[in-house]
Amino acid sequence: MLNHITIMGRLTRDPELRRTGSGVAVASFTVAVDRDFGKSESGEKETDFIDCVAWRQTGEFISKYFTKGSMIVVSGRLQIRGWTDKDGNKRRTAEVVADNVYFGESKRGNEGAAYGNTYAAPAAPSYGGGYSAPAAAPASDFAMLDDDDAQLPF
Repeated sequence: MLNHITIMGRLTRDPELRRTGSGVAVASFTVAVDRDFGKSESGEKETDFIDCVAWRQTGEFISKYFTKGSMIVVSGRLQIRGWTDKDGNKRRTAEVVADNVYFGESKRGNEGAAYGNTYAAPAAPSYGGGYSAPAAAPASDFAMLDDDDAQLPF
């Protein structure tokens, strides 16, 4: 069986980092994802608001480096969780359990987004090893390409 989901969108609020009774970090956040197909009757794109949760180092990483409005790519699994509301009614909710997260745009803003640049920040390994954020690449490592296709070798 396969349960894998990848979504890309913007955070609707700052991630909320909490800790369980045993001290395990858990971050909860919501991602606004535009639908690729169709528009509503008013001509606007439809947006889904998807609840997500990230545990341990992944949750700490999200809480530290992402804020409201940040573009985020979340890769993980879809989980359906049952719970009982205050009136005793049984409820179900769907959420994405994040295994890996990636920056959807450069920290400098949308400059790189126009060229499709994304800077990946994989989550900590599941075996509990330490995690440190990747060092930023120097700007001199990148060069703009001309639109002249005649110079391409293929």
